[in-house]
Amino acid sequence: MPQRRFHKFLLTSLDLLRQTVQEIAMRILRLRNVMEKTGLARSTIYKYIDAGTFPKPIDLGGRSVGWVDSEIDGWIADKIQERDAIS
Repeated sequence: MPQRRFHKFLLTSLDLLRQTVQEIAMRILRLRNVMEKTGLARSTIYKYIDAGTFPKPIDLGGRSVGWVDSEIDGWIADKIQERDAIS
């Protein structure tokens, strides 16, 4: 019996972890937040997008766009890896 409860606990915990990861991955950032997170200016962000070196925004409707938070995190992680590979 204790094994069944532990198994159920593990499954419940895994479900909660999956849900949390999905919520984090699906967060949308507006331009202001992307600028704050990356330290880049608006013009630099769009220059990098045009060059294909920065995540493209998604259309939110009307004239609104946003970026997937996990994609911005990935871009930052890539920059850190580039830095560390040089040294």
